[in-house]
Amino acid sequence: MDRDAILNMLRMQHRMNTRVHENWIAQKFEWYRATWIECGELMDHVGYKWWKKQTPDMEQVRLEVVDIWHFGMSALFEPGIDIEVLADHIHADFAEALPSQPADQSAVTRIQRATESLAEDALASRGFSVPLFGALMAACELSPEELYRHYVGKNVLNFFRQDHGYQDGTYVKEWHGREDNEHLSELLDTLSPSAADFPDQVYEALSVRYRDVQ
Repeated sequence: MDRDAILNMLRMQHRMNTRVHENWIAQKFEWYRATWIECGELMDHVGYKWWKKQTPDMEQVRLEVVDIWHFGMSALFEPGIDIEVLADHIHADFAEALPSQPADQSAVTRIQRATESLAEDALASRGFSVPLFGALMAACELSPEELYRHYVGKNVLNFFRQDHGYQDGTYVKEWHGREDNEHLSELLDTLSPSAADFPDQVYEALSVRYRDVQ
């Protein structure tokens, strides 16, 4: 994982969390709880019901991994920590990411096991393990570049929701029969994450579609 990308994501997450609560770090919210609940939602998309036929929705699985990363990064902030130092720590932890499950297991089983390991650690430590998250990324075949692209997109969408009435209930989440998440995924495919103004491009593209809905 590129260190500069980690730093960018940390800054974006801090900005988003501050939007929700000015002193969010001192509040010590239960980020670990959001992590394991998101792990449960991921399992719904990959499938776990042996008593019925299920086809993994890998696009949604990877989006759930990105959602977990929002809460994971938030859990790693401590009062007084320097964000540059935190980026260094996360970068080092990614380098020590645990390997995915054995190759003789099915892809679905590897994802299930990696998800359960991350959830189990979150419950036991009330924290967040970057190495275990890296193992989940590997099991889901989510590259660092894709994590960054989708993270930036979702972060911008969260700001977009806040700017358009998410808290007071006036925001319209379903656009022409599809949730805004689906529109976001489609728009990201048309934009370059290497662009300096990538977040601004995402916001503008969402704005154009949302004006059409309204």
